[in-house]
Amino acid sequence: MKVPILALALAAVAQLQPQPGTQSVYSDDLSPSERINVYVYETCNRSVVNITTRIVTEGFFGVYGETEGMGSGIVLDKQGHILTNYHVIADAHDVVVTLYDSSEYRAKFVGADPNSDTALLRIDAPPEKLFPIRLGDSSKLRVGLEVFAIGNPFGLGRTMTKGIISSLNRTVRSPNDRLIKGVIQTDAAVNPGNSGGPLLDKHGRMIGMTMAIKARVGQSSGIAFAIPVNTIKRVVPQLIRYGRVIRGDLGILEAYPTGQGLLVWQLQPGGAAERAGIRGPAVYRRGPYLVIDRSAADVIVAIDDQPVRTFEELISYAENKKPGDIVVLTVIRDGQRIKIPVRLQEAPR
Repeated sequence: MKVPILALALAAVAQLQPQPGTQSVYSDDLSPSERINVYVYETCNRSVVNITTRIVTEGFFGVYGETEGMGSGIVLDKQGHILTNYHVIADAHDVVVTLYDSSEYRAKFVGADPNSDTALLRIDAPPEKLFPIRLGDSSKLRVGLEVFAIGNPFGLGRTMTKGIISSLNRTVRSPNDRLIKGVIQTDAAVNPGNSGGPLLDKHGRMIGMTMAIKARVGQSSGIAFAIPVNTIKRVVPQLIRYGRVIRGDLGILEAYPTGQGLLVWQLQPGGAAERAGIRGPAVYRRGPYLVIDRSAADVIVAIDDQPVRTFEELISYAENKKPGDIVVLTVIRDGQRIKIPVRLQEAPR
């Protein structure tokens, strides 16, 4: 029995129509990748806030003016703690946080850590308006994983971009010229205003906080960086408790690279390194002159068996420890390698 062509056509059309109680295939015809994109955005966008800052500036003839800055922030909890970059709010005399529903709240400063470009604010917003971000684990990241950035580029609220992890364990400079290690590199588009927003994995968990971009003039694409979430997990509790991060310090004020290692040049009097027996140059008087004998100074080649090439590397390692922790310096003294344990002191503010 032959089925009329018209009947076949009508049957085919009927299969394309939505069944009772279902959505149209056209409104929900998403690929697996698109479903992830939509899930991440719908899960996380309310956790991202817009930050507006006002900074007083001094012009010619003592005339003061006001400039406005912008950035992004992240809701951490129902108590109103907002995470952002230190450079976003540095020098600001007024900070306003705008939530997903356009409601605005004047922010109170809680604490900051310029060494990790991290700052913490707090707003008095109703808990039902606060949607805390979920935190991931940056130690499990791998190059090639897809990531998402949500922020306020050029003031365009809660914009999402997508990319991959381009590299791990990068080192970049913080606003106070310290080295931030273990930084995430991504090719996800990050522009002015994105700073302080979250970098997310496909499960909608924050794995980092975007902080900087390097791009050539005239190019819209660049290399973006994010502070790992595990660094943030260590910093935030101290910001809440102390308003700053308490770090370890060696008590070495200056050390210069040589062909062998770092020549200790100046020690803090009574500081950790001096108490441990680390030696700087010998200074003695010869007639009317002071003579500095560099050969008497220790040359540091490693800390906890990790080679160090620059003074910044040495200081950064110590700053990732707590006061009271013991590190072991390997030094060259009188042609011999010796190991000297140093109990860290508290780093100056």
